[in-house]
Amino acid sequence: MSSEPIDPISEEQELDEQLSRTLVLLYRLSNEAIEGINGLMRSLRIRFAEAALKSGAVTQPQLEEALEWIQQRALIQSRGVIEEVLRRTARKREREVVLWEGEQLEPTREIILVHDPDHPRSETVRSLRTQLLLRCKGRGAGMIALLSPCSREGRSQLAAELAISFAQLGRRTLLIDADLRRPSLHRLFGANNDTGLAQALTSGGPHHFHGVQGLPEMALMTSGELPANPLELLSGGALERVMREWRRKFEFLILDTPPTTLFSDGLAVAAVAGNVLVLARAAVTKFGELTEICRHLGSTNSRILGGVINRF
Repeated sequence: MSSEPIDPISEEQELDEQLSRTLVLLYRLSNEAIEGINGLMRSLRIRFAEAALKSGAVTQPQLEEALEWIQQRALIQSRGVIEEVLRRTARKREREVVLWEGEQLEPTREIILVHDPDHPRSETVRSLRTQLLLRCKGRGAGMIALLSPCSREGRSQLAAELAISFAQLGRRTLLIDADLRRPSLHRLFGANNDTGLAQALTSGGPHHFHGVQGLPEMALMTSGELPANPLELLSGGALERVMREWRRKFEFLILDTPPTTLFSDGLAVAAVAGNVLVLARAAVTKFGELTEICRHLGSTNSRILGGVINRF
């Protein structure tokens, strides 16, 4: 699996400049290291942060630490001291709220990131997480819908592993199964699927989140019992309403969706999430199917964060 950007983000240049300065200062990069990074930037036509990783001048945890430092500094600079204290107090209260009830779920062996953190796929997922942290800015920054053209392209597994990777950073993350056709996230976590997103959109009652073993910052909402009108449910205002509510509790919302060549549900979800990650499987997904997704996404006003070619 490799991350291959589809649509360049204009804000990236500004962020990369901030990140390059931060990396140099935080980790005291030598002139020799900086020259090597600049050489990689020119030869591979990549940004400073990616070149710094490839050169070995910084590690991925160091890059994520620098990103966190930039984000926290921006928040503090945009508020007064009193407001910042109030914000931290409110965040402390939020962290005392239980994200889920009942027994915690154990991810199945298919979730490689949990069971084999040193596997090449696990490292690639963490690298993709870093890229998303770089790109997730602006409207609905923490809401990401995963779309792919066909079935069996690894969309649900990647959604699960991305959610886990964010939670492993201590970011409150909700994984949502918005595939109301052929859901599979409940199977990947061994969850009961009687109640979930479909019921949250129709009943308006209490929402049932599942906890995940070893990940106190993560919760899972399964699809629930499948409705007769999934597209109508996802296209109405109910999805936007509940996601707005969940954003008060979670920093990241990761949504799995049905294949776009069969159903339009993913486009409805993308319109609400605002950010999209497009997935394809190497040597299987057709180029025309990918371009068709991008063409349809143009009408949703959502932003394509990048593309992923699944090679596993």
